[in-house]
Amino acid sequence: MSDVSELALKPALEAVLMVVDEPATEEHLAKVLERTPREVAGALRELADAYAVQGRGFELRLVAGGWRFYSRAAYAPAVEAFVLDGQQARLTQAALETLAVVAYRQPVSRSRVSAVRGVNCDGVMRTLLQRGLVAEAGTEPETGAILYRTTNYFLERMGLRGLDELPELAPFLPEADAIEAETQEGVPSFDPDSPDTDEDDKTTEL
Repeated sequence: MSDVSELALKPALEAVLMVVDEPATEEHLAKVLERTPREVAGALRELADAYAVQGRGFELRLVAGGWRFYSRAAYAPAVEAFVLDGQQARLTQAALETLAVVAYRQPVSRSRVSAVRGVNCDGVMRTLLQRGLVAEAGTEPETGAILYRTTNYFLERMGLRGLDELPELAPFLPEADAIEAETQEGVPSFDPDSPDTDEDDKTTEL
């Protein structure tokens, strides 16, 4: 393994700044890379100037006493489009059905949602979590299973002031306990990383 002090300074700074969670000070960077603060300060300013001249999509900024990479303001529309793309994508029919079960049975475990739907819902539950439509709500006392509930974002997207405004649909959803009682094996154990078995191409905007 090479001595840190033997590494080229500018590429080393770029590599470190790619992984920082918050602005890194010149003093800290100098200590890590075994250089003087003056050397580091000069190299950082030269990098920042070079990125500006090259018109790169990112820039190196001194913020709150430290340095960090940021996307260039001129390309904000591209970044916004990328970030919002996943939030505006349509939900599949399977995801909508899973969301409905959570909404009417919350707080509810993933295995009970799967029992109501009769299929593995792990994949769509991950999608709903990533979309911010459902969130964890503690654990089930009897089993320790994680419970899930809908979020304020769900209410916002549905145009509801509260869960009490949900339409009267609950009586038509089968009880998970009743379904479990019909089989000796109970709720099947699913692999969290396995794909949802009934994910289809039917999508709905939400």
